[in-house]
Amino acid sequence: MSSNDPFARLPEAACFTVTSTTVTDGGAWSPEQFSGIFGIPGGQDVSPQLSWSGAPEGTKSYAVTVYDPDAPTGSGFWHWAVADIPATVTELSEGAGDDTGSGLPEGAFQLPNDARAARFIGAAPPAGHGPHRYFVVVHALGVESVGVQPDATPAVLGFTMAGHVLGRAVLTATAETPA
Repeated sequence: MSSNDPFARLPEAACFTVTSTTVTDGGAWSPEQFSGIFGIPGGQDVSPQLSWSGAPEGTKSYAVTVYDPDAPTGSGFWHWAVADIPATVTELSEGAGDDTGSGLPEGAFQLPNDARAARFIGAAPPAGHGPHRYFVVVHALGVESVGVQPDATPAVLGFTMAGHVLGRAVLTATAETPA
């Protein structure tokens, strides 16, 4: 695992709270949150349940991202990105990030992840690569719509929303595939 901090070069933002009934901060993903698409035994690609509170005043929408900076790619791996979550929403149910996105609130949409699937892709660290960190982030934004196209990448989402981020709530999960 590297010490790569995905927020080190981003502007400071207020902190608020994100919790999950699926995983605790610093805890390991359960088998359901591993990737079945990438053939991890027991993996089901089920997105985590998330609840958040204490967002900064002026929040007009949210975005949710899941990112692994420890993936051996040179650029990490984006597992999930959801844009345009209305400010009135403070929870996503477990499994909301399936192929249909039917568990997402009206107006919200999933962007293609690094596997080019507009859905949640579970953890898939290479066997013997050591533990990976998965940054689950709820971004509080000062705009109702971040203005990205549904086929944009999570990196484009990050770039586009950078000037609109009022706060960040971060939960870090871990995963490892034994050699």
